[in-house]
Amino acid sequence: MAASLRTNRDFRLLWMSGLFAVLGTQMTALALPLLVLRETGSAVQAGAIGTVSIAALLITMLPGGVMADRVERRRLMRLCDLGSFCAVGALVVAVWTGHVPLPLVLLVAVAGAVIGSLYGPAAFGLMRTVVPPEDMGTATARLQARTATARLVGPMVGGALFGLHPVLPFLAEAVGLLLSTICVALVRTRSRAETRAGSAFSKAELTAGLSFLWRLPYLRTVLLVFGLGMNFAFGALTFTALTVFSGGGKSGLGGGTVVTFISAGALVGALLAPRLRPERHTWALITATCWLCVVSALALAWIRGPLFAGLLCAACMCLSTVASIGFLSTLLVVTPGNRVGRVQSAAGFLSSLVQPFGPLAGGALLTAFGSRTTFGAIAGVLAVSAAVVTFAPSARPGPEVVAAAEASKSAKSAEAAGATEAAEATGTAESSGPVAEETRTEEVLAHGVPDDRTGTSDDRTGTSEARTRTPGDSAGTGSPRP
Repeated sequence: MAASLRTNRDFRLLWMSGLFAVLGTQMTALALPLLVLRETGSAVQAGAIGTVSIAALLITMLPGGVMADRVERRRLMRLCDLGSFCAVGALVVAVWTGHVPLPLVLLVAVAGAVIGSLYGPAAFGLMRTVVPPEDMGTATARLQARTATARLVGPMVGGALFGLHPVLPFLAEAVGLLLSTICVALVRTRSRAETRAGSAFSKAELTAGLSFLWRLPYLRTVLLVFGLGMNFAFGALTFTALTVFSGGGKSGLGGGTVVTFISAGALVGALLAPRLRPERHTWALITATCWLCVVSALALAWIRGPLFAGLLCAACMCLSTVASIGFLSTLLVVTPGNRVGRVQSAAGFLSSLVQPFGPLAGGALLTAFGSRTTFGAIAGVLAVSAAVVTFAPSARPGPEVVAAAEASKSAKSAEAAGATEAAEATGTAESSGPVAEETRTEEVLAHGVPDDRTGTSDDRTGTSEARTRTPGDSAGTGSPRP
């Protein structure tokens, strides 16, 4: 971790808060459907938990970003943790007493999704205030490493606890949420709410994040191709590999090997990212990820062996994680402070929109045509995405991105100087996203890069109107909890 982050008390508290919350969530991610299966004996009802949770998350993601920009973010995070604690506490009581109605389980799943759609954008917005722009790449990598570790360890621990007693994984999550609340309460930094006239949930507010992403060709191209296309195809690839190498569900060893290697690949990528400085090489990393996935899909069509399949998928996930960290770091730096919640939730919404359909498409192709044809078809989709990322000019960070990042950094520096003066005068240490930062970024987006630095916007990239017509978790751009 960078020296400045090691001494950054508020970042360490945010990191620990997310660790407690994510670890508890991962433990109950396995325990919740097991609980429904145990109580009802219905695999359909057990599977409905995940479907309802994903649907609730997608529906509330954009409104959650609006709320994260309208409410003081630290306070919103505390309310989210307390709301999650109450929901999980009700489930603990129900499991302990031996009466677990399905509506209560569905309510807990929906509440967790809705609260997550509020917490994630608020946490990223607060982190942007806490972490200097030059440390954003390292900070993002540390968050990804923490999440990957929780995903690797959480389900195993949750399953073991459920085997001892069904109430234990939910009790552990409740304790984790309580510790998370304490950590957030100890954070000193504040990120004041934005005050705007009009309805908070108007069309303009709900689509403000999407509009910001669309006006920067680089952001929209990467999200549409690397986020939507690659997430969909990679989901189909991993599901097909899991099905094929588990013998159609007859053996858990081969499928378990693939899943474990994928989780390990994500963790290794997050640990390597601070050394690689991915925010400086994002385009090269994204391009390499796309073509590696193409080669891996073609190799899986001809080679049989769960260990080899796991290594290929792990390599893809490792490189994808590093590329995603670079893109997310850039996204956080170029976004105005008072719009981080809406932009981050919009990016997560785009990346998650088609991801659930990847396994469905993979399963349908596998049933109709067999494994070799399925892997070949997936390789074709990946190749199209790779070609667009490789050859489309809008897939590379243009002068607009550089100028927007510099505008945000300048505004943040001015904000920090103002906060220091205010702290010396009043003894407080509050921070807020300045209106000047959004105004400066809007000028960059509307008029291009100033001539004295990179030439006119027409010389480099064409007119502003032409740029907006350019077609264009990215994996990892969802909402992991900081």
